[in-house]
Amino acid sequence: MEEKPQLKIPRVKLGTQGLEINTPVSKIGFGCGGLSGMYNAPLPHKAGISVLKEAFNMGVTFFDTSDLYGDNHDNEVMIGKALKQLPREKVQLATKFGIVMHENMQFRVKGTPEYIRQCCEASLKRLDVDYIDLYYSHRIDTSVPIEDSMEELKRLVEEGKIKYVGLSEPSVDTIRRAHAVHPITAVEMEFSLWSREIQDDIVPLCRELGIGIVAYSPLGRGFFAGKAVVESLPAESLLTMHPRFTGENLVKNKVIYTRLSDLAAKHGCAPSQLALAWLFHQGDDVIPIPGTTKIHNLNSNIKSLNVKLSEDDLKEIGDAVPVEDVGGSREYDVLSKYLYNKS
Repeated sequence: MEEKPQLKIPRVKLGTQGLEINTPVSKIGFGCGGLSGMYNAPLPHKAGISVLKEAFNMGVTFFDTSDLYGDNHDNEVMIGKALKQLPREKVQLATKFGIVMHENMQFRVKGTPEYIRQCCEASLKRLDVDYIDLYYSHRIDTSVPIEDSMEELKRLVEEGKIKYVGLSEPSVDTIRRAHAVHPITAVEMEFSLWSREIQDDIVPLCRELGIGIVAYSPLGRGFFAGKAVVESLPAESLLTMHPRFTGENLVKNKVIYTRLSDLAAKHGCAPSQLALAWLFHQGDDVIPIPGTTKIHNLNSNIKSLNVKLSEDDLKEIGDAVPVEDVGGSREYDVLSKYLYNKS
C-alpha cells in the first residue's frame, strides 16, 4: 500500500472578494469531472466517492464540478452522495452552469437570468445541499449582457443559495463589467505549462481586483502526467479528438514532455509533480484543480507541494516548454469559439 503524503496542505484565501470573510481553501483542489468520464470510462459512484473521501482525508477541501459533467448531470449526483459522508461545512463546493450539450458533441452557451436560476435550483437539488460555495458561469454567453447575468447571480447570493460568484473563461472586459455589478471571487482559466497566455492579461487584472485564479487542466489534460506519451489513451477518452493529442501535434508535443521529464529527474520528482510545482510557484492566489480516478495519482499530486523551486528553476522549466513550440490549440474545436480571448 502506498504511503500517504506526510504534509499539511496549506490553506489560502481564494481572492479577497467575499460578502464577509472568504473561507480559506486548500492550496490544491480537486477537479471532479474526470470521475464521470471525459478522459476514461466513468467510475461507479461507490468508487468515485471513495476517491473524493480520500482526497478530503488528505487535506483537499475544494471540490470543483459542473452540471455538464457526466451523463444526465451524473457528476453532481455523485458529489452530493460524497458530501453526505463528509462534514459539509469544511468543504468548499464549486459547480457551474451555462454549457448546454446537444447531440454529436455540439455545444451552446446560455446565460439568461431565467436559465441561471433554473440551473442553480437543479444543481442544489442534485447535490442535495442548501447552498453552493462558489457558482461559476462555465462559459460566457456573449448574446446576453454580462450585467444581466450578474444581477441574477447577485440575487442568488442574497437569497443564500450561493455564497460567491465565479466566471470561467471570461475576457478582460467581461471581468471588469461583471465585477462592477457584484464582486467576482474567482475566475477559472486553463493554466498550465503549455497554456500560459493568461499571464499577460487575466492574471494582472485578477491581482488588481483581488480575484482568485482557479487553474483547470493544470497538467495539460493529463499530458504532463504521461497521457498519450508513456501510457496510451483509453478508447473512451475524449482526448482522442483533442488537437494537442493527435497527429503531428502529438509528435511535436512529445518532445516537450521529454524535456520536462529530464528536468523532473534533476529535481527528483515526476514530470507531473514538476508541472504542478511550477503552478504553485505562480502565486498563492493560483489554485490548481487536478483531477484523477487513481489514489496513486492523488498522492503524487499532493506531494508536488513539497517541490521547491527557485526563480532560476522556474525560468528553466518555462524555457523547456516554450509555448510557441506547443502543437495544436488548447481547446476542442467544438468549444474553441468560447475561449476568453475569442469572445
